[in-house]
Amino acid sequence: MSFVGLHIHSDYSLLDGAGQLTKLVDRAVELEMPAIALTDHGVMYGAIELIKTCQGKGIKPIIGNEMYVINGDITKQERRPKYHQVVLAKNNQGYKNLVKLTTISHLKGVQGKGIFSRPCINKDLLAEYHEGLIVTSACLGGEVPQAILQGKPEIARRIAAWYKELFGDDYY
Repeated sequence: MSFVGLHIHSDYSLLDGAGQLTKLVDRAVELEMPAIALTDHGVMYGAIELIKTCQGKGIKPIIGNEMYVINGDITKQERRPKYHQVVLAKNNQGYKNLVKLTTISHLKGVQGKGIFSRPCINKDLLAEYHEGLIVTSACLGGEVPQAILQGKPEIARRIAAWYKELFGDDYY
């Protein structure tokens, strides 16, 4: 059975990732992984480097972004939770939509100030640009895991159902 890491941060994830792409890909080769995903926080800076690093090594690069999703208007600076959401490009249309969402998050959705600011999207944008994307419930910072951790299983089910309805079999 093969394993593919779908939630990997590189040194492009400021304040969080330390892995260098060449070392990550070399390790994937060593472990005989067929693919590797790059899901840096809020950015896609390493996408081209990942593609180039994987070339000729038998590793399929999967381009992604661990995006920050808020409930509400991304243009308003309001204090509210920012949930982690792993978003992966499934195909060319997905890549285009991932680039679009990432661009919108940086141009219109930055929440907070300084080093702790985060580029954000909301569910309306995910719904608009969902074609060709795969999403996961992310990490403990995701909206579903947070609802579970807060002892709110019905809210977690409702949120998961929203994602499942939108993404179908491309929601994990």
